[in-house]
Amino acid sequence: MPYHRVIQIEFNHCDPAGIVFYPRYFEMTNSVVENFFADVLGNSFAEMMEERRGVPTARLEVNFHAPSRLGEKLDFGLEITRIGRTSVGFRIIAEAGGIDRLTADLTLVNVDCLGQPQPWAGPVRTRMAEFAKKDHGHE
Repeated sequence: MPYHRVIQIEFNHCDPAGIVFYPRYFEMTNSVVENFFADVLGNSFAEMMEERRGVPTARLEVNFHAPSRLGEKLDFGLEITRIGRTSVGFRIIAEAGGIDRLTADLTLVNVDCLGQPQPWAGPVRTRMAEFAKKDHGHE
């Protein structure tokens, strides 16, 4: 089962026509990823910042399927598609009312304060693998 987070579309997400201005989706997908790291991996972005490391997005590919409007609640589902030595792949699908609104494929890289890729810490990598295993029904 994917990780889920519901985000309500607010005025600040919309263009003058009342639909989500596409760059705002990138803020929403980042919020989903940030909460996933804290809730599931036990490795919040705040902790990473204190330790002078981070997980910048190295790749992002998005397909927009249908517009989203002010007041709607989007259900974002996140799954792990790949775990590398220093990176992780995610797929995020946002839907509302049974209609997919966007699909995003992301690659994040674990880096030190100089921006150099670093292997995942053992506990974080283990939690990722456990989540990916559960997410794909291999319990």
